[in-house]
Amino acid sequence: MMSWWHDITFENRWAFWLLLVPLVSLIAYIVIEFMSRSEVHLSSARFLRGLKRPGLLYLRHFVFGLRLLAMALIVLVVARPQSRTEWKKVTGEGIDIVLCIDVSPSMLAKDFKPNRLEVAKDAAIDFVDNRFNDRIGTVIFSGEAFTLSPLTIDHSVLKTQLAGISVGELDQGTAIGMGLAKAVERIKDSKAKSKVVILLTDGVNNAGALAPANAGEVAKAFDVKVYTIGVGTNGKALTPVSMTPNGQYQYAYQDVDIDEETLTEIAELTGGKYFRATNREALEKIYGEIDRLEKTVFDSRQHAQRKEEFLPFAVLAAFLLLLEYVLRNTWLVSLT
Repeated sequence: MMSWWHDITFENRWAFWLLLVPLVSLIAYIVIEFMSRSEVHLSSARFLRGLKRPGLLYLRHFVFGLRLLAMALIVLVVARPQSRTEWKKVTGEGIDIVLCIDVSPSMLAKDFKPNRLEVAKDAAIDFVDNRFNDRIGTVIFSGEAFTLSPLTIDHSVLKTQLAGISVGELDQGTAIGMGLAKAVERIKDSKAKSKVVILLTDGVNNAGALAPANAGEVAKAFDVKVYTIGVGTNGKALTPVSMTPNGQYQYAYQDVDIDEETLTEIAELTGGKYFRATNREALEKIYGEIDRLEKTVFDSRQHAQRKEEFLPFAVLAAFLLLLEYVLRNTWLVSLT
């Protein structure tokens, strides 16, 4: 309650001078009451026993108090109390980002729990949650590349699409160059202050008509910064190696082979950085670091919104006046 009252301002402060009216009325009432008193000495008070109890006589003071309080509340209403809510309007240029995610079958490897792809999706969704000022799009790739979502500020839809990513929707293989080229294609004409691609893969380029290094050159030509992430543990991982006739993957331990050299060259060529994620925690930290590296400075302006708050005071004043009227015309009718 106290914090609410601290936020109250009054549009018509001059109205508080009207509080002199109930104050003068109170002083006049006290003076009249004092001057009207007189002492009468009686030898016996038996004949007063049938009269109203003295407590009822004091009720008229209470009724007068109700009127004074109602008058004070009416003054508050005239003063127009208002609550003020402040907020900051953020202005500035955002960053356009394309998430380029490998969806080849090897992303189902179980060195991450439950697998690499699910962890990558969770980390990407968390990243999107922290980039509320930016347009973000998604490209997925395996043996070919596909635009899952163009650049958008509708992050709720984007996160739904990220959550629905699965393996097997595209041709098999790992076309890193094609994935990066598709991501650059989606962002190259952007007018944003900064254009960024975050490329995540767990393998070596073995498909597609465009080599990763050439795709990196294309990214540099369009001033697109590329952050590359290699996903996979060191050593061996339980990885899909074949599929049964009923569509189930069969797993075996395979060496984790990531083309870190090429991923590093692409990142350095475009002004980005290469990261290696060997577990969920490392991947989450990598996205957190990219989030910090790609922060945009925004100008902010202070604004205030005001809301009229006189209604409770007006209702209470009306109630007090009604209560006074009822008391004066019922219990106190014999005293007037």
